[in-house]
Amino acid sequence: MTPESPARTVAAHQERLSVPWWAWPAALLAGGILATELMLGLPELPIWVPYAVLVPLSVLGLVPLGRWRVEVTADEFRADDARLPVEFVSGVVALDAAGKREALGVGAHPLAFVVQRAWIGTAVQVLIDDPDDPTPFWVVSTRRPVELATALLEVSRRARADRAS
Repeated sequence: MTPESPARTVAAHQERLSVPWWAWPAALLAGGILATELMLGLPELPIWVPYAVLVPLSVLGLVPLGRWRVEVTADEFRADDARLPVEFVSGVVALDAAGKREALGVGAHPLAFVVQRAWIGTAVQVLIDDPDDPTPFWVVSTRRPVELATALLEVSRRARADRAS
């Protein structure tokens, strides 16, 4: 097996969809309130047990929410575990908050693939041109929609040119 060239392995765009800073104190507060409710409802339980269990669990519940990654490489577009070969990308639209709301609203296509985080207001809509795939487009949350759209269009254009030649 030959190693890939650095140009094929370096990401053109990489972003982690982490939770906002205010989610951590909110999780602590929610865990504390839930532990207090449990302590008051079960007086035979030692006082410290609900706090020792529920407060760490509430914080640990945020960890998987902040692990999602969005990445564009020379070969594919990745949104968490989903992968899309870039030669099937026909267009990319950077969406502001209103555009994202419209793309995900009542008139949204039922076969669209969505990777959405409610605390991230902006997104990109990736139009797909694959005759074997019924998915018309992807909507992916991102904090830098213009950068992601530019990187994805550039890599897609390059991949289509390579495939045509």
